[in-house]
Amino acid sequence: MGGTLVVLGLLAGCGVPTESGPRAVAPPPGPFPTSGTVVTTPTPTLTSGRAMEVLCFVRDDRLVRVERRVDGTPTVDAQLQHLLAGPTAAERDTGLTTALPGAVAVATARPRGTEVDVDLGGAGDDTGRSDEVLAFGQIVCTLTARSDVDTVAFLRAGAPLGVPRADGSLSQRPLAADDYAGLVAPR
Repeated sequence: MGGTLVVLGLLAGCGVPTESGPRAVAPPPGPFPTSGTVVTTPTPTLTSGRAMEVLCFVRDDRLVRVERRVDGTPTVDAQLQHLLAGPTAAERDTGLTTALPGAVAVATARPRGTEVDVDLGGAGDDTGRSDEVLAFGQIVCTLTARSDVDTVAFLRAGAPLGVPRADGSLSQRPLAADDYAGLVAPR
């Protein structure tokens, strides 16, 4: 009995208060960094859909992947229009923005096999914005998140257009998500 009292005395003195039952513990704020993955921000207002739509927005000059639940798989052009509409109010509340307004005026997106041709409208290349690379990254990363799209080519008036990649170089060739990997926010 004396040994039991000593053990109880030691346990009582360890500084951890006892509780009558379990309690819920909230996780610390995230996201938590890991290497080479895309941040996924769920959209609380769009949870009833049957299909998942991926859109890439911007936070702190990095590309951030957002998953939205939608009623059905959108067409390539519809998904691009959803991207152009920008983040929802709930997404903006998490710090998400878009680099697209003023940087890229998109007219159409046409699938051609596993490549999508995005024909850009607007007058020219000089928009005066410094975040065009993020805008092109948003489009490429959004469309290549689809299982039926591998690359995205940009055109203006039907001619290939040189667009910035993450490394600052211009490319007229079809682009993939890997071309913007350096801009993707770590998880």
